[in-house]
Amino acid sequence: MTGTFAHRMADARVRHDTALVGDFTGIYCKGHHADRRRRPAATDAASLGVYGAHPPVVCEECEAHLAYAEKRRAYCAKDPKPFCAHCDTHCYAAPESEWQCVMMRYSGPRSWAHGYLIDGLKHMRDTRRARTEHARRQAAGMQGVAGSESADA
Repeated sequence: MTGTFAHRMADARVRHDTALVGDFTGIYCKGHHADRRRRPAATDAASLGVYGAHPPVVCEECEAHLAYAEKRRAYCAKDPKPFCAHCDTHCYAAPESEWQCVMMRYSGPRSWAHGYLIDGLKHMRDTRRARTEHARRQAAGMQGVAGSESADA
Protein backbone atom coordinates (compact mmCIF):
# COMPACT_ATOMS: atom_id res chain seq x y z
CA MET A 1 0.00 0.00 0.00
CA THR A 2 1.29 3.45 -0.87
CA GLY A 3 1.07 6.69 1.06
CA THR A 4 -0.99 8.15 -1.79
CA PHE A 5 -3.57 5.38 -1.41
CA ALA A 6 -3.81 6.00 2.34
CA HIS A 7 -4.05 9.76 1.76
CA ARG A 8 -6.88 9.34 -0.77
CA MET A 9 -8.72 6.94 1.54
CA ALA A 10 -8.67 9.64 4.21
CA ASP A 11 -11.12 11.67 2.07
CA ALA A 12 -14.67 11.17 3.41
CA ARG A 13 -16.25 10.79 -0.05
CA VAL A 14 -13.67 8.21 -1.16
CA ARG A 15 -14.15 6.27 2.09
CA HIS A 16 -17.94 6.32 1.66
CA ASP A 17 -17.77 5.15 -1.96
CA THR A 18 -15.27 2.44 -1.08
CA ALA A 19 -17.36 1.21 1.86
CA LEU A 20 -20.42 1.14 -0.40
CA VAL A 21 -18.63 -0.97 -3.03
CA GLY A 22 -17.38 -3.26 -0.26
CA ASP A 23 -20.87 -3.78 1.12
CA PHE A 24 -22.29 -4.32 -2.37
CA THR A 25 -19.56 -6.87 -3.08
CA GLY A 26 -20.48 -8.65 0.16
CA ILE A 27 -24.16 -8.75 -0.87
CA TYR A 28 -23.22 -10.11 -4.30
CA CYS A 29 -20.84 -12.72 -2.89
CA LYS A 30 -23.37 -13.94 -0.34
CA GLY A 31 -25.96 -14.36 -3.10
CA HIS A 32 -23.71 -15.96 -5.71
CA HIS A 33 -20.88 -17.67 -3.83
CA ALA A 34 -22.52 -19.00 -0.68
CA ASP A 35 -20.95 -22.40 -1.36
CA ARG A 36 -17.41 -20.99 -1.35
CA ARG A 37 -15.14 -20.32 1.61
CA ARG A 38 -15.75 -16.72 2.58
CA ARG A 39 -13.96 -14.53 5.11
CA PRO A 40 -13.69 -10.85 6.05
CA ALA A 41 -11.92 -8.95 3.26
CA ALA A 42 -8.22 -8.38 3.87
CA THR A 43 -7.69 -5.57 1.36
CA ASP A 44 -5.66 -2.37 1.67
CA ALA A 45 -8.79 -0.35 2.45
CA ALA A 46 -9.80 -2.86 5.12
CA SER A 47 -6.38 -2.51 6.76
CA LEU A 48 -6.95 1.27 6.87
CA GLY A 49 -10.27 0.75 8.67
CA VAL A 50 -12.49 1.94 5.81
CA TYR A 51 -15.01 -0.79 6.62
CA GLY A 52 -14.88 -0.25 10.37
CA ALA A 53 -15.19 -3.31 12.57
CA HIS A 54 -17.16 -5.23 9.93
CA PRO A 55 -15.31 -5.64 6.62
CA PRO A 56 -17.34 -7.34 3.89
CA VAL A 57 -17.32 -11.13 4.03
CA VAL A 58 -16.28 -12.33 0.59
CA CYS A 59 -14.68 -15.22 -1.27
CA GLU A 60 -11.21 -15.00 -2.79
CA GLU A 61 -12.54 -14.04 -6.25
CA CYS A 62 -14.74 -11.24 -4.92
CA GLU A 63 -11.91 -9.99 -2.70
CA ALA A 64 -9.71 -9.57 -5.80
CA HIS A 65 -12.48 -7.61 -7.56
CA LEU A 66 -12.96 -5.48 -4.44
CA ALA A 67 -9.23 -4.71 -4.15
CA TYR A 68 -9.22 -3.61 -7.80
CA ALA A 69 -12.26 -1.36 -7.25
CA GLU A 70 -10.68 0.19 -4.15
CA LYS A 71 -7.64 1.23 -6.13
CA ARG A 72 -9.69 2.56 -9.05
CA ARG A 73 -11.75 4.69 -6.65
CA ALA A 74 -8.75 5.93 -4.71
CA TYR A 75 -6.92 7.06 -7.83
CA CYS A 76 -9.91 8.47 -9.73
CA ALA A 77 -8.82 11.75 -11.33
CA LYS A 78 -12.35 13.19 -11.52
CA ASP A 79 -13.50 15.57 -8.81
CA PRO A 80 -16.35 15.30 -8.16
CA LYS A 81 -16.35 11.68 -9.26
CA PRO A 82 -19.20 10.80 -11.65
CA PHE A 83 -20.77 7.36 -11.83
CA CYS A 84 -18.40 5.19 -13.81
CA ALA A 85 -21.18 4.46 -16.32
CA HIS A 86 -21.48 8.21 -17.06
CA CYS A 87 -17.75 8.98 -17.10
CA ASP A 88 -15.83 9.90 -20.26
CA THR A 89 -12.66 8.23 -18.90
CA HIS A 90 -12.97 4.46 -18.65
CA CYS A 91 -10.24 3.45 -16.20
CA TYR A 92 -11.54 -0.07 -15.45
CA ALA A 93 -10.24 -2.97 -17.54
CA ALA A 94 -13.10 -4.41 -19.62
CA PRO A 95 -13.53 -7.64 -17.59
CA GLU A 96 -13.52 -5.69 -14.31
CA SER A 97 -15.99 -3.16 -15.67
CA GLU A 98 -18.33 -5.96 -16.74
CA TRP A 99 -18.04 -7.66 -13.34
CA GLN A 100 -18.77 -4.37 -11.55
CA CYS A 101 -21.89 -3.84 -13.68
CA VAL A 102 -23.20 -7.32 -12.91
CA MET A 103 -22.39 -6.92 -9.21
CA MET A 104 -24.07 -3.50 -8.99
CA ARG A 105 -27.18 -4.67 -10.83
CA TYR A 106 -27.56 -7.54 -8.39
CA SER A 107 -26.62 -5.71 -5.20
CA GLY A 108 -28.26 -2.33 -5.84
CA PRO A 109 -31.88 -3.37 -5.32
CA ARG A 110 -30.92 -5.63 -2.40
CA SER A 111 -28.88 -2.90 -0.71
CA TRP A 112 -32.03 -1.10 0.41
CA ALA A 113 -32.58 -3.86 2.97
CA HIS A 114 -28.99 -3.34 4.17
CA GLY A 115 -29.30 0.33 5.11
CA TYR A 116 -28.72 1.98 1.74
CA LEU A 117 -32.21 3.31 1.01
CA ILE A 118 -31.17 6.99 1.04
CA ASP A 119 -28.07 6.24 -1.07
CA GLY A 120 -30.28 4.34 -3.52
CA LEU A 121 -32.71 7.23 -3.86
CA LYS A 122 -29.83 9.69 -4.38
CA HIS A 123 -28.37 7.35 -6.99
CA MET A 124 -31.68 7.24 -8.86
CA ARG A 125 -31.90 11.06 -8.79
CA ASP A 126 -28.29 11.50 -9.92
CA THR A 127 -28.69 8.92 -12.70
CA ARG A 128 -31.72 10.77 -14.03
CA ARG A 129 -29.77 14.05 -13.97
CA ALA A 130 -26.79 12.48 -15.73
CA ARG A 131 -29.00 11.02 -18.47
CA THR A 132 -30.77 14.35 -18.97
CA GLU A 133 -27.44 16.18 -19.15
CA HIS A 134 -26.04 13.61 -21.60
CA ALA A 135 -29.11 13.98 -23.84
CA ARG A 136 -28.82 17.78 -23.67
CA ARG A 137 -25.14 17.66 -24.68
CA GLN A 138 -25.89 15.29 -27.56
CA ALA A 139 -28.71 17.52 -28.80
CA ALA A 140 -26.44 20.58 -28.62
CA GLY A 141 -23.74 18.71 -30.54
CA MET A 142 -26.20 17.64 -33.22
CA GLN A 143 -27.42 21.23 -33.63
CA GLY A 144 -23.81 22.34 -34.12
CA VAL A 145 -23.35 19.72 -36.85
CA ALA A 146 -26.64 20.69 -38.54
CA GLY A 147 -25.70 24.38 -38.33
CA SER A 148 -22.33 23.82 -40.01
CA GLU A 149 -23.94 21.81 -42.84
CA SER A 150 -26.38 24.62 -43.63
CA ALA A 151 -23.54 27.15 -43.56
CA ASP A 152 -21.65 25.07 -46.16
CA ALA A 153 -24.62 25.06 -48.56
